[in-house]
Amino acid sequence: MRPRAPEGDGIVRVRRETSGRGGKTVTTIAGLRLASDALAALASELKRACGTGGTVRDYVIEIQGDHRAQVVAQLELRGYTVKLAGG
Repeated sequence: MRPRAPEGDGIVRVRRETSGRGGKTVTTIAGLRLASDALAALASELKRACGTGGTVRDYVIEIQGDHRAQVVAQLELRGYTVKLAGG
């Protein structure tokens, strides 16, 4: 049986994080209710749009660098309700 994506409130949260990453900044995208293969495909598209690397960990997309504005714009084009979270 495949693990299911976590249930959420339907809002995708985009935040910038540096803690626990050796001072490196990453943009995290959480709250997407997608299967792991669809999540990996979306992560690939976002990485290409930002021109950077990234990964998917525990149903959270991590994009290297601070690309919040670009990620929010890309997700809104795809019809998601997006909020900037954190500070």
